[in-house]
Amino acid sequence: MTITPSGVLLDIHTSALAGMGSMPRHFERWAALAADDYHPDADLSEELFRSLLVGGDDSLAALWSRHLTAWDFAEDPPWGAGSRARTDERRAVVYERLRFGTELRKALDEAVPVAQVPGATVITRDFTPWYTAERAAARPFYWTAYEQKLRDKGWSEAAIAGLDQASRAVVERLTDPEQPSARQAKGLVVGYVQSGKTANFTGVAAKAIDAGYRLVIVLGGTLNLLRAQTQRRLDMELIGQENILRGADVTDIDSLVGVDYVGDDEDWPEFVRHGGRPSTLGAFDIERLTTRDNDYKSLAQGIRALEFEKRVPTRPLHDPANLHHAAARILVVKKNKAVLTKLVKDLKQIHGILGELPTLIIDDESDQASVNTSDPKKWERGSTERTAINGLISKLLGLLPRAQYVGYTATPFANVFIDPGDDMDLFPTDFLISLPRPAGYMGVQDFHDLNSPVPVKERTYANSQEKAHVRGIYDSTGDRLQEAMDAFVLSGALKLYRADHGVAEAAFRHHTMLAHESVRQDDHADLALRINSMWHQAGYSSAVGHARLAALWEADFTPVSEAQASSLPSPSSYDELRPYVHSARQRIGSGGQPVIVVNGDTDRYFAQLDLDFDRTPNVWKILVGGTKLSRGFTVEGLTVTYYRRTTQQGDTLMQMGRWFGFRPGYRDLVRLYIGREEPFGRDKFVDLYEAYEAVCRDEETFREQLAQYSVMVDGEPQVTPVQIPPLVAQHLPWLKPSARNKMFNAELVEIRSPGRPIEPASYPLNSTVTKRNTERWRPLLHALSTAPVSFSNPPDNSSTLTRTFTALTGTATHGELVSVLSQLEWERPRYFDPHLTYLRQLDGTLAQVDDWLLISPRLVSDNRIDASVLGSAPLSLVRRSIQAGKSSFGRIASVEHRTAAQRLINEAAAGTEAKIGPRTGVALVYPVVEGNNPDSVRAAVRNGTADPSKIVMAFTLIPPKSATSADRRLVRFRAKDSRYINDATIPVNPS
Repeated sequence: MTITPSGVLLDIHTSALAGMGSMPRHFERWAALAADDYHPDADLSEELFRSLLVGGDDSLAALWSRHLTAWDFAEDPPWGAGSRARTDERRAVVYERLRFGTELRKALDEAVPVAQVPGATVITRDFTPWYTAERAAARPFYWTAYEQKLRDKGWSEAAIAGLDQASRAVVERLTDPEQPSARQAKGLVVGYVQSGKTANFTGVAAKAIDAGYRLVIVLGGTLNLLRAQTQRRLDMELIGQENILRGADVTDIDSLVGVDYVGDDEDWPEFVRHGGRPSTLGAFDIERLTTRDNDYKSLAQGIRALEFEKRVPTRPLHDPANLHHAAARILVVKKNKAVLTKLVKDLKQIHGILGELPTLIIDDESDQASVNTSDPKKWERGSTERTAINGLISKLLGLLPRAQYVGYTATPFANVFIDPGDDMDLFPTDFLISLPRPAGYMGVQDFHDLNSPVPVKERTYANSQEKAHVRGIYDSTGDRLQEAMDAFVLSGALKLYRADHGVAEAAFRHHTMLAHESVRQDDHADLALRINSMWHQAGYSSAVGHARLAALWEADFTPVSEAQASSLPSPSSYDELRPYVHSARQRIGSGGQPVIVVNGDTDRYFAQLDLDFDRTPNVWKILVGGTKLSRGFTVEGLTVTYYRRTTQQGDTLMQMGRWFGFRPGYRDLVRLYIGREEPFGRDKFVDLYEAYEAVCRDEETFREQLAQYSVMVDGEPQVTPVQIPPLVAQHLPWLKPSARNKMFNAELVEIRSPGRPIEPASYPLNSTVTKRNTERWRPLLHALSTAPVSFSNPPDNSSTLTRTFTALTGTATHGELVSVLSQLEWERPRYFDPHLTYLRQLDGTLAQVDDWLLISPRLVSDNRIDASVLGSAPLSLVRRSIQAGKSSFGRIASVEHRTAAQRLINEAAAGTEAKIGPRTGVALVYPVVEGNNPDSVRAAVRNGTADPSKIVMAFTLIPPKSATSADRRLVRFRAKDSRYINDATIPVNPS
C-alpha cells in the first residue's frame, strides 16, 4: 500500500459519498469501489482518515460536514431507525450504517458536531408523498447551484441543511407537477421579521422548478424598489448569468442592449454561473418575463412568451416526456391592483396550455395589510386594497388550475388565519410551516429578558439582553436623542475600526439609525430638522464633542462589548478610536445632509430618495420615518433605533420590529432607545418596551403551541390548518370571520397539559363578578397554612446563586380544586373550557390526579403588602397590569415561582428526591390587584383585610406528567358541521 496524498483521498471520498446517494451505506465498500479504477493501492484505512481530520484537513472536513449534516437533518428517512433529526441518536445511526469505529466517530464528532437546533414546525393535512429523496436527487440542477451559492456566501452546512429541509417540507406538500389530474395546494410559511424568508422561497422555487414547475409568479412588495430587490435576489442566486444574458456576449456592447446588471451592478461577478446555458448542460433554461427595472407590463413577444415546445405534441405539457425539456418562466410582479389586473387579462387570452401548466405562486408578505390586533374595526376598514389583491390572486388561481399558492409572512397571526372568510381561495388549507429562528438572528430574545430568573438587581451586561442593548427614555433621563446620535457615530467608528483589524467589512457597508416618534408627516419634518440642527451643533470634531463620545464609549460600549463580543477587536483607548470617529462623521454627513425622511409610499417618492441598499455603495444615514416605510423594506445596517411613537402596540408590531434582523460583526453595538413613560391619552402613560414584549410573548407562545401540536398521534395530525383559527382566537379575543354569515367550523374542545403550566389571563374586569369569583375560592384559601414554607432553586445557567422564597402552602383534593374552577366566571365566555374539559377527566377517566399542592408565594420586596382574603391567613398581594388593548394580564406567575413548581413536578415524575407524589399537581395561587403602581394595592386593603371585589384570584396550574392518555394527544377539536370537515368556515345556518 502506497502513501496516499490527501488530495487523492479527498477524490475517493467524494466519489464514494456521491455514489451512496441520499443514504449512508457501508463506507469501506463504496470507497474501495471508487478507488478501484485509478487508485487501487490507496490507503483507505480509518487511521489515515482520522489522522487527516485531527491534523486539520479542511477540505476533507468540509466534505464530511456537508454529508453528515444532511443526514443529521433528514426528517423521518427510511434508514433512520426511528431516530429524531439533529440528535446524537441520529448521528449514531449514521455511523452504524457507515460501519465506522469508535476513534473515527470521535474525530468526526469533533470536526462536525451535531447541530442540535430546532427544525421547522409543520401543521399539515394528509398529502400524497411524491417528492422523494430519489426524485429530488434525479434533477437537482438549480437547487445544487443555489446551495453552492449559499456556501460561497458563508452559510454554514447546518444552515444550508436547515433550509434544505424547510424548503423540502413546502415542495413535498405541493401537487406532483407530473400528476395527470389537476389539483391546487395552498399553504403558508411563517418566518420572523427580517429573518431570511426570501432565502426560503428561493430554495422552494429552485426545487419546484427542478421538479417540473414551469411558471413561477412571485408577488414581491408594493413598490418597484421592493419588487426590484426581490427580482435581483432571484436573478443573482437562482436564475444566474447565462439565463440573464441568453447568449449575449458580455464583451459586445451592442449585444447587451436590454440586458440588466452588466456594467451597472458592482455585484454582477457574484451572480450565479452555471458554466453554460443550462439547456446545453442537460438541464433547461429559465426565461425571465420581468427584469430588475421592468415590472410586468405585458407578455413579451405577446402570447408566444407562454408557448411551450412539446417534444411529444400529442401529450400534455405536464407529461414527463415534455415537462423536463421545457424552459421555465419566472415573473416577479408588484403587488398592485393595476399590474395584477393586466396579468389576469393577458392570461385570459391564452387557451389550452394554462390547464397543462404546473405553476407556483409565491406571495411574499402575504398579510400585506398588516393586522391590527388591537382594533379589528380599524383593520377591516383598511382591508379594501388587500381584498382587491386577494381577489386578483384568486382569479390567477382560477385561470391556472395546476397553480399552487404559498404565502409568506412574518407573523403567525396572519390575515389568512385571522379572517379565512375574507377570501377562502387563499386560505392555507393544506399546510402551515413555521420556520425556526435562524442562527445569528437578533429577535425578541435578544432585546428582552424573557423568562429570565436572574433577579433584576443581579443583571449585568453579560446575562441581560435588556441591559446590553436597551436604553430606556424616562422623564428623569431627558429625551436622550443626543446620546442616541452619539451612539450612532460611535458604533460607526467601531465598525470601521473592526474592518481595519481583520473583521469582514461587507457587513459594515451600510450603517443606519432609525428615528420614529410619530405617525404624522409634519412631525417627521420637525424631527428631521431637530436632528439636523443637533448634528451640526454636536461638535464631533471639537474637544467637547470628543469628551462626550469618550465618556459614552467608556461607560456603555466598552463594557457591553467586553461582555458580549470579547473575541472581536476593540480599541484600547478612545484615542485609538478617534481617527475612526472622524471617518464615521464624514460618511454620515456626506452631502451636508445626515438625515433622510422616509414617509412616502409611492415609487416616485422612493426613486428620488436614492435609498436603494442594493445599488448604493454605502448608506450611512439617520432615517426619520413611520408606518409609511413599506412592508418588506429592510433598513440595512440598522444599528441604533430611537422609538417613541405612542399607540396601541398591536398597530405597530411590524414597524417596531425593524430593529430585528441579522447583525454580523456588530451585535454588541446595537442599541434601542425606547420610551418607557410615554404620554398616552389624557392621564395615561405607556411603557412601549413592555407593550411590545407582551405582543412578542403572545407570538412566541403561539409558536410553542404549534410545535407541541405538530407531533403526530397514531400517524394522524393533532391539528390541521383549518383548525388553526380557534387557536389564534385564544390569543386574539375579538377573532371572528368578517363575513356576517360565516363562523369557524373547528371548535377547540380540549387542551391537555401534562407536566406543563396552565395559566389563564383573561379575568373579569367587573368588580361584582370579581367578588363572586374570589368568594368561590374561600374553601381553598382556608386550606392554606399560617406557617410559611421555604422553596429554593439551585444554581443554573441563569445564575450561580441559589434563589429562595417562602410561601404559604396547603393541600386540596382534585375534586375540591375542580369544583372551584368549574364555578369561575371569565371575561370571555367559555375561555377556560378547553382546559376545564381536560382537568375534569383527571378523576380517573383520562388519568388519575389525587390532589394538588397549593402554593401562595410571599413577595420579598421591602414594600410587600400582606392581607387576609375572606378570613384566610395573611397573603402577599401581587400587582399586575392589564395589557393595553386587551382584557387580560401578561404573565401571572413569576419565573422563580414557576421554576420551583416545575421542578417539583419533574422530580415527582422522575422519582428522584420527590417532595410530592407522582399523582399530585401544583397550583400557584396569587391574590392579584390590577394597577400600575403600589398605591393601587394599598387601596385594596383596609385594616389588614383585602376587599374581595378588588382581588383577582389568579393561578397557574401544573398537572403531573402522568396526567395524560396513552396516545399522548394534547389538543382536541370538534367540527361544528361534519359535512364541511375540510372548511375553515361554514354558513351560520348551513342547510
